[in-house]
Amino acid sequence: MKAMILAAGRGQRMMPLTAELPKPMLKVQGKPLIEHHIERLKTAGITDFIINLAWQGDKIRAYFGDGSQLGVHIEYSQEPEQGLETAGGIIQALPLLGEQFIVINGDIFTDYDVSSLLHIHLDAGEAHIVLVENPAHNPNGDFTLRHLSADSPKYTFSGISRFHQQFFAGITAGTHRLGPLLKSKLAEHVVSTELYIGNWDDIGTPERLAQLNELLIEQQKTH
Repeated sequence: MKAMILAAGRGQRMMPLTAELPKPMLKVQGKPLIEHHIERLKTAGITDFIINLAWQGDKIRAYFGDGSQLGVHIEYSQEPEQGLETAGGIIQALPLLGEQFIVINGDIFTDYDVSSLLHIHLDAGEAHIVLVENPAHNPNGDFTLRHLSADSPKYTFSGISRFHQQFFAGITAGTHRLGPLLKSKLAEHVVSTELYIGNWDDIGTPERLAQLNELLIEQQKTH
């Protein structure tokens, strides 16, 4: 199975850190966020990657190349400089992806065990998404767990998912956001969900990046 890492965002909220660098290349524990994902996915047995590129994407390509130095194989899906949003980027990359594939946002940091996604059964046109408890910057959440009523507690989409390629059938190429698509498909009962309680951070601002690095340094001191 292949994995797609979404790395085409402009990262405007991370300015000035992203003035000359794509957000997934910002460092946590001394290495780029996206490298943490590649290592975690490789541990799970996934060695074929698609990375979409837009803003400063040449920096990602120059750093990772074909992935051989990390023992993996990387292909790239080049987008216009403004990007195609999350769903649009996946749709453009579909010819490079298999019938089923994993997608991870390049600007998160987590200890989620991605190997669990390999054991999920998806029929044609289905998807599975991982939800997390709501962070301070998204207190109201986005999605309820599947089969719960609309007034049940809502959680935040982690940016970790698995898709059957037919999930995107009938959607024309172009700029599309993933969130609204997931919500509509959840209502059609073709999206399964799980709630992950472990460590997860959305690196959305320079302050959050600094706080995460400080926290990890403190954790290393106590172990």
